[in-house]
Amino acid sequence: MAKYRKLSRTSAQRKALLRNQVTALLYYGKIETTEAKAKEIRKIAESIIALGVKEKDNYELVKVQGKVARKDKDGKRVKETNADGKKVTVYDEVEKEIKKDNPSRLHARRQMLKVLQPVVSVPTENAGKKRATKKVDMVAKIFDELAPKYADRKGGYTRIIKVGPRKGDAAMMVIIELV
Repeated sequence: MAKYRKLSRTSAQRKALLRNQVTALLYYGKIETTEAKAKEIRKIAESIIALGVKEKDNYELVKVQGKVARKDKDGKRVKETNADGKKVTVYDEVEKEIKKDNPSRLHARRQMLKVLQPVVSVPTENAGKKRATKKVDMVAKIFDELAPKYADRKGGYTRIIKVGPRKGDAAMMVIIELV
């Protein structure tokens, strides 16, 4: 018996397809695809969520000192002239508290990044404008949103619902969604 379905694609195409679909599933919560693809997506998505659940609280809170540019009332950086006559930005010392991953959580983060594609979100009111786009940190979403939601679950994070045959080639279409 084979370990996985080949989906009539080369290995590079298959890997890209599965990475895109798993990322879309975790970002949107549900997608519509064929039954064979959904069964392959389920394996990958469940392992990623299980990794997130296992490592969700494995970090330390660390206080760090940082420099932040001082801003005026308009939100622009404050500049002063120094002894040489050059304009230099003025910085303030700020103490921040950040999450520092422990080694096993860092490894889990890197394992997830091997599979997940970068996601760029575009708000509907700013459609078509490049400056309004934001990169979504999918790993942070898994650790902060999905892992706490599934913390008390022992698996079975996805559900496959059959929709019916596709009109063109009669392939069985399904909706795969997060439970």
